[in-house]
Amino acid sequence: MRRFWDPRQLDHAPVQELHNGGFIAYNENPGRARTIAAAIGATEPSADHGEGPLLCVHSPDYVAFLKSAYADWRAAGRPGDAAGYTWPVVGRRPLDLDRIDARLGQYSYDASTPIAEGTWNAAYWSAQTALSATAAVIADGGAAFALCRPPGHHCGADYLGGYCYLNNAAIAAEAAIAGGKSRVAILDIDYHHGNGTQDIFYGRGDVLFVSIHADPRTDYPFYWGHADETGEGEGQGANLNLPLPRGTTRSDYDGALGKALDRLAAFAPELLILSFGADTFSGDPISFFKLETEDYAPIARRIADLGVPTAILMEGGYAVDALGRNVAAFLEGFSPRS
Repeated sequence: MRRFWDPRQLDHAPVQELHNGGFIAYNENPGRARTIAAAIGATEPSADHGEGPLLCVHSPDYVAFLKSAYADWRAAGRPGDAAGYTWPVVGRRPLDLDRIDARLGQYSYDASTPIAEGTWNAAYWSAQTALSATAAVIADGGAAFALCRPPGHHCGADYLGGYCYLNNAAIAAEAAIAGGKSRVAILDIDYHHGNGTQDIFYGRGDVLFVSIHADPRTDYPFYWGHADETGEGEGQGANLNLPLPRGTTRSDYDGALGKALDRLAAFAPELLILSFGADTFSGDPISFFKLETEDYAPIARRIADLGVPTAILMEGGYAVDALGRNVAAFLEGFSPRS
């Protein structure tokens, strides 16, 4: 299996985040990517596909904001990393806002996703890594892995959140469609629901989104990911959420995975984008499923048995000491079928 990574993704290094009422060290830190890279072996450099594919998903205003937010924050005399603190709950609408504080609220939905000096560069190369793996799969078939960092599945077309700035899965899927694929599926198996990915494709029928995740009644992102969210308009029926309770073990997880795979098989995609989060691990510090390292390979084999060319994109996973082993186990399980 080809594996893609760009070290410029380490440039994103916020110091802290707001979590449960207090500031803590930033969980989505560069050490995550380092431990994965060390565990999976040789990787290929990511090609630069330019900003065009990003702008097919994200609004130009939002991309411009990401590029300038840190510099604007510091120019306003603010210390540390840029982070929002005021959000429009009702009547969110496009506005030409000058003050950086207002724009941070306009283009985000939480306080746990600060913008640091190297955030744009890292997010840009994370997206390029996803595009490189997707291009490899389209060209050669089989499967490829993109070590994406920062992750992407929580951010929408014009907002960031959940440690995510550019939606790598959506960018990859849109690029595949632009390249001639007519049916693309996204399977999200991160602990947290991929609300941004759902939002981007919710009214589309050419991209199927299936997500297995923690029940949003108890877990982030709370406001998205419920089972009754099935799509709208042309996308009605093209969105399947499979929320599971805290404490879910492999035996219970397998049932949800079976439902997800049945829906994917019925859709008959030409390409699968797999948003893989290893925060389903029992030792993850911010998540509450009970999967173990030995569970990842058989889960991967079941997905690989679909026989669909697959780009695997890294999302979450915060038990840094075990993260490399868990990702390597998943890729090992996928490799024989790719």
